[in-house]
Amino acid sequence: MRLMLTLTLTLIYSIASAQSLKKEKIDQLADENFLEGLSTLRDFLKIPNYGRVVQNIDLNVAWCQREFESIGFETEVLMSAGIKHVLAQKIYRKKAPTILFYLQIDGQPVDSSEWFQQSPFIPVLKDCSNDNCEEISWELLEKDWNPDWKIFARSASDSKGPAVAFLQTLRILNTQKINPNFNIKVIMDFQEELGSPTLPALVEANRDKFAAEAMLIMDGTRPPGNMPTLMFGARGIATMKLTVYGARKNLHSGQYGNYAPNPVFELSRLLAAMKDEEGRVLIPGYYDGIVMDEERKQIINAVPENRKELLETLGIAQPEMVGGTYQEALQYPSLNVRGLRAAWVEDEVRTIIPSEALAEIDMRLVPETPAQRQIELVTEFIKSKGYHVLDKDPSDEDRKQHRKLIKIESRSGSLPFRTPMNSPLGDWLGAALEHVFGEGNYIRMQATGGSQPIAPFINTLGIPAISVRIPNPDNSIHAPNENLRVGNFHEGLKMCLGILTQKYE
Repeated sequence: MRLMLTLTLTLIYSIASAQSLKKEKIDQLADENFLEGLSTLRDFLKIPNYGRVVQNIDLNVAWCQREFESIGFETEVLMSAGIKHVLAQKIYRKKAPTILFYLQIDGQPVDSSEWFQQSPFIPVLKDCSNDNCEEISWELLEKDWNPDWKIFARSASDSKGPAVAFLQTLRILNTQKINPNFNIKVIMDFQEELGSPTLPALVEANRDKFAAEAMLIMDGTRPPGNMPTLMFGARGIATMKLTVYGARKNLHSGQYGNYAPNPVFELSRLLAAMKDEEGRVLIPGYYDGIVMDEERKQIINAVPENRKELLETLGIAQPEMVGGTYQEALQYPSLNVRGLRAAWVEDEVRTIIPSEALAEIDMRLVPETPAQRQIELVTEFIKSKGYHVLDKDPSDEDRKQHRKLIKIESRSGSLPFRTPMNSPLGDWLGAALEHVFGEGNYIRMQATGGSQPIAPFINTLGIPAISVRIPNPDNSIHAPNENLRVGNFHEGLKMCLGILTQKYE
């Protein structure tokens, strides 16, 4: 009798675990659980999540543990250099393969004065079917909701929205008693926007706990066109801070104009020399190692792209000429001035010659252009322009001996990664999305323009990684008025349902 019961239970489990849901069932489950998912997201968005604030991390850690434990996952807080990370896992079958999922939980800092709502952490629903988004009642979602409505809050898209779409899908499967045919591990990162500085050491110290056959990243924005997207790589990042010095202190522009050099002009000439008028970097060796042959171009440019619509969306007449298309441009390292500072402007403006001018630079990197190499290339280029390079503020002796003084500070962040687009992992995910959306209704991209802290997992664990993209491209991530289109959240549920019920072999 006991043997018969065991065999029966095993058969039931096998059927459930190998279940591949019909498209109609996936649509039904997404529809039925859509509002509950949005309600969960709304509650999650109310928790501030700046990674430098310990109390923010603690609140988000507690929320994540509670939610995953409620659907049968075991959770564990892992520490690295005093920073908390959460690992959740569920073993569906001991000998089954394991997929590791990455969730980003933290968000960028906020300037509440620039948000068109009471607070970035009080989510609002807006009708954005016209150019001007107008706030509407959450109760309208219970009627005939419009997919173009948007939720505005910090981290709505980057990346609590994708995290909750994944979590809600796990909740659906738990309720329906449908088990994936693979085991699931989930790592939650609470300092991604700070470059995940403690993640490499965490992975190295916990190789066994993170062991898996592959990794899926529930983070990142879709490209223009807003189609369900699989992203097979990401650029890395390095940053530089350049401080050019003038006089020892700010000077009266009337008394010392035409005599004391203004460092703003020196910095402006230096930055202008780094790029030509068409946006190509002029620093020798900056693009070395990148091969863009016709075969690679054909693969990259398979992604649908409407140049005219993209230019109109961005509000520009012509793009920079690094690569012949938007997709090709993402295969090269970028050089961006992300901020400038010198003296005061607008209501605080004053007639002075500033004592220093500061430029903050970020470089998005590809596997062929490692961070330290690019930093050294920029540094040597600056030296070639006659600058004496410092690693601290100039001394009196420095000021006496050198006409052009600059302090350079640099930092290497996330490493780039690239997974082959014809990989078994890509084929598995592609089959899942094709099952849900139909042939030609999703896209594969070689690399995103942004950065993700995934290289420690790839390099340490030796596994491939692909990003599953849910949020809308016009979501204003990192900026005021970040948003998530509710239609994208709905599609995100379908994407996750398709993936989690697709048999992994």
